[in-house]
Amino acid sequence: MSGTDNSAYEGFTAEERAAMKEHARELKTAARRTSAAEKAAQAEADVLAKIAEMQDSDRVMAERVHAVVTSTAPSLAPKLWYGMPAYALNGKIVCHFQAAEKFKSRYATLGFSDQAGLDEGAMWPTGFALTEVTPEVEERIAALVKRAVG
Repeated sequence: MSGTDNSAYEGFTAEERAAMKEHARELKTAARRTSAAEKAAQAEADVLAKIAEMQDSDRVMAERVHAVVTSTAPSLAPKLWYGMPAYALNGKIVCHFQAAEKFKSRYATLGFSDQAGLDEGAMWPTGFALTEVTPEVEERIAALVKRAVG
C-alpha cells in the first residue's frame, strides 16, 4: 500500500459498535433460556422493554408498529435484533423497527429482510422511513407485513 493515501479507515461508529455488542448479548441470553415457550415469552418481554426505553416519538411509533405486526401476522415471533425490535418467522428476521435515535437519524425506519416476500420485479423497497404512525400508515404496514409472510 502506498504511504501517500490520505484517506483513513475510521471503522465502525460508536452506535454501530454498540449495536453489535447488543446483538452478542442477545445471542448469549437466548442460548441460556431453556424451553421454546420460555424463549418466546422472554423474547417478547425483551422487545417490549426495549420499546419502553425509547424516547417519546420513537416509542409511540414502535408501540404502534409492534401492535400492527403482531396482530396482522401472529406467526411472526418478536425478538431483539441488534438492539432493535424485530419479528421473525422460523427464527429468521422478516422485519424490524429502527428508532431514529439508534443511529442518530432524522426518522425511524421499518425495514424488511430478504426473507420478506416483497419481491416486485427487478427492484423494490425494503426500508420505509417513518415520521408518524397514522391510521393510514398502519394500514400500509399491515399490508406490507401480510405480503412479507404470505
